[in-house]
Amino acid sequence: MPAVAVCCILGLAGAALAQPAEVQLGAAPPEDAVRLAPGGLERALASLPETVTGILRRSGVPGAAVAVVQGGRTVFSAGYGVRELGKAAAVEPGTVFQVASLSKPITATIVAAQVAAGVVSWDDLAARYLSGLRLSDPYVTAHATIGDFLAHRSGLPATIGDELEDLGYGRGDIIARLALVPLGPFRRSYHYANFGFTIGAEAVAAASGMGWDALAEQVLFRPLGMRATSTRHADFLARENRAVLHVWQDGRFQPLYDRDPDAQAPAGGVSSTVVDLAEWVKLLLRRDREGQQPRLTEAALLPALQPQASNSPPHSPAARPGFYGYGFNVGVRAGGRTAMGHSGAFLVGAGTSFQMVPSADLGIVVLTNGGPVGAAEAVTATFLDMVEFGAPVRDWFVAYHGVMGSMYDAVGDLAGATPPAAPQPAPPAESLAGRYDNAYFGRAEIVAAEAGVTLVLGPRGMRFPLAHWDGDVFALAATGENAPKGSLSSVRFVREGGRVTGFTIEFFNEQGMGRWRR
Repeated sequence: MPAVAVCCILGLAGAALAQPAEVQLGAAPPEDAVRLAPGGLERALASLPETVTGILRRSGVPGAAVAVVQGGRTVFSAGYGVRELGKAAAVEPGTVFQVASLSKPITATIVAAQVAAGVVSWDDLAARYLSGLRLSDPYVTAHATIGDFLAHRSGLPATIGDELEDLGYGRGDIIARLALVPLGPFRRSYHYANFGFTIGAEAVAAASGMGWDALAEQVLFRPLGMRATSTRHADFLARENRAVLHVWQDGRFQPLYDRDPDAQAPAGGVSSTVVDLAEWVKLLLRRDREGQQPRLTEAALLPALQPQASNSPPHSPAARPGFYGYGFNVGVRAGGRTAMGHSGAFLVGAGTSFQMVPSADLGIVVLTNGGPVGAAEAVTATFLDMVEFGAPVRDWFVAYHGVMGSMYDAVGDLAGATPPAAPQPAPPAESLAGRYDNAYFGRAEIVAAEAGVTLVLGPRGMRFPLAHWDGDVFALAATGENAPKGSLSSVRFVREGGRVTGFTIEFFNEQGMGRWRR
């Protein structure tokens, strides 16, 4: 999905809520923090519509919704652009978006509420509540805590399980198969893993005696009046006022895909509005929690907002490090104020961002219906710069867009490669046909027909045509959330004693688990 050009925005429109004449900022900042720019918040709010529309125009993202919380109030809420390209329906503050990994700090808030209620602690062993939990290292199985999984420090490899989700496996099957995956150093490595995070949430749900979807609704959504928020994809699809995903493909945003994230709902399955999420941010920033619902104490929440793992080690002694708490990115801004937040992205069409600065009693949420190109993050960063320094310190869209461009690079060992001019002959198709086993990915079948050779894989019987490449090597056009357009992987058949006995799919072999045997 090369980021070659951006398309124009249709129907840009939006209106902010009335802004207060005076805004009193929050708690005293750290002594060494830079003083906030006089009138910076007022100017940032006044210029926010122009900031959003400008970034949408530059990025080509079809639509966005933005909310700002300050001093316990929603001081800004607006929608811009359209819900779906080619249709007139405008984005509104009440438009429901898929928030992708912005689900993680929401999940962490639910866990913190259960910590406050005495149901669990961050340091409880996950296996205490998930008796069937198995990882490849028995020590990690026995000692990994809820917090370890929510801080991505269990040793599970980055994005592990996502490939199983792409093939149609459900949450239970994916978590069970993680027992076969080799682990990195326990508590000494940081690997961002949706299904590792989901394990931690599942342990909390089990301790609470209910499913995750019901727990989220009971503990957080219902008490805060977040009526348009859900962890179920079916609920999102049932909303008439919802934003359609737009993938960046062939140089433009297009509404081509649906993304059902139910398997990883705690990590990426929430759908919501900026109106609802503003209520959540108010809860996070609330100081006086006595008698408030949901019950959430500072002692229970604080560990989630503190560094628990290093997710961005400095590349030089002069660089600032980055940290991950329990479901929150945690850091110190250039002005010396701590900030917490998270981004969310579906490569097939969603980009979201949330940031809060507790010492300013301030938070901002940005939801977009375009794949990750840096638009949502640019809005949050530009806004906070104006509050803190009076003006943006850099062009944040250029900065984030440059970083995120590589997400659209085709993957696979044959991506971009030129087929051999004189390939070795293909083996007879009938010699390849049959069933092959793989403990992690499951059974596969190679079907030979006049039209060619097809790989059938996954619980839904997904079919992948195989194109001959060279000798015993065929090419597979990988698909799914983790395979941008143009991705191409080798499928290499193995012979023993002249008979085909297995094959390796390089796209699935990053952890050495992409080998099937007849």
